[in-house]
Amino acid sequence: MTLLKGLKILDFSTLLPGPYATMLLADLGAEVLRVESATRPDLLRDGYPRDGKDSVNHGYINRSKKSITLDLKKADSIDIVKKLVAEYDIVLEQFRPGVMERLGLGYEALREVNPKLIYCSITGFGQTGPYRHRPGHDNNYLSIAGVASYSGRQINGPAPAGIQIADVAGGSLHGVIGILSAVIHRGRTGEGQWIDISMTDCSFALNATTAAGYLMGGITPELEQTFLNGGIFYDYYETKDGRYFSVGSLEPQFRKLLCEGIERPDLIELSLSELQEDIQAFKQAVRTAFLSKTFAEWQTIFAKIEACVEPVLTFAEACEHPQIVSRGMIVEVPRPNGGYQKQVACPIKTSVFKPEYKHIGVGLGEHNKEIVNPLQQLQK
Repeated sequence: MTLLKGLKILDFSTLLPGPYATMLLADLGAEVLRVESATRPDLLRDGYPRDGKDSVNHGYINRSKKSITLDLKKADSIDIVKKLVAEYDIVLEQFRPGVMERLGLGYEALREVNPKLIYCSITGFGQTGPYRHRPGHDNNYLSIAGVASYSGRQINGPAPAGIQIADVAGGSLHGVIGILSAVIHRGRTGEGQWIDISMTDCSFALNATTAAGYLMGGITPELEQTFLNGGIFYDYYETKDGRYFSVGSLEPQFRKLLCEGIERPDLIELSLSELQEDIQAFKQAVRTAFLSKTFAEWQTIFAKIEACVEPVLTFAEACEHPQIVSRGMIVEVPRPNGGYQKQVACPIKTSVFKPEYKHIGVGLGEHNKEIVNPLQQLQK
């Protein structure tokens, strides 16, 4: 059983936000057809390491999808897209506002072909507003959204994130939510719609625990001043050998276990104080304690104590962690010509569905013969 069987998606996006969204939808059973340029291929195909002609990043992000190449500046290509839209009734695109309209592939033009069309546009700033045509990247969107201003250390300022927060948590995941919501709406009413996803909007909405404090209390979140960004002992702590542990022992019962774990039961009462000087004194005591033992020593200690204290693992170590392994978060996805490529699994698990990974990302225009050529013959 596939959860999204029958959903057919035309994907005009490149790089990460759109392709990650359609990968999740493909994992859940949707049929995804990528429409790519033969002369300006997706930059995600480049880079290293490679598996064959393309990067392994491409092999992962575009798994289970088909690929055709079209020159969208040519009228016959636009005609082919319109024929496809009659069958692939969900479109996802990631061009700057106005580009698809100029090509004759905007929402209004395509809904004439298919009135039930669901059309999702993922852009940096959205389809409206003074920044709608402005270029940007992940850190730019986080900056405009206010997130970067209190994410980092006072001594160094904003810290670059190791993952693309605005692209994935902002664009990809909100795009999937919007598309699936539109599918439900269409099932009830028969109506299609245009979904306008701004990665800046979505990043702004991620200010989940700080927005209310400012909007209703006038409290501006600042570097190392909130409960969750280093303002209290909830933080990362260096060990004797230069590794790190995360401490999230917010609740009193976990703070007690933390104090016992670092062999400082005398700090329990101090840890419960709400006085700023006591909070900072407790944090310094925790910092000093972690510097007294190695990473391995702390692993042994906190493996037995449920104090919301965990080691900061390298990605290689995370791949071997028993929890990650037991959840099956690394899978082998077939290559078209035999063998497998190791990839991160779909994280969505249900009682009725198991993802099927058809193949890694395919070569540019791999399905032209199957899909484009017959349509071109019809045009002659």
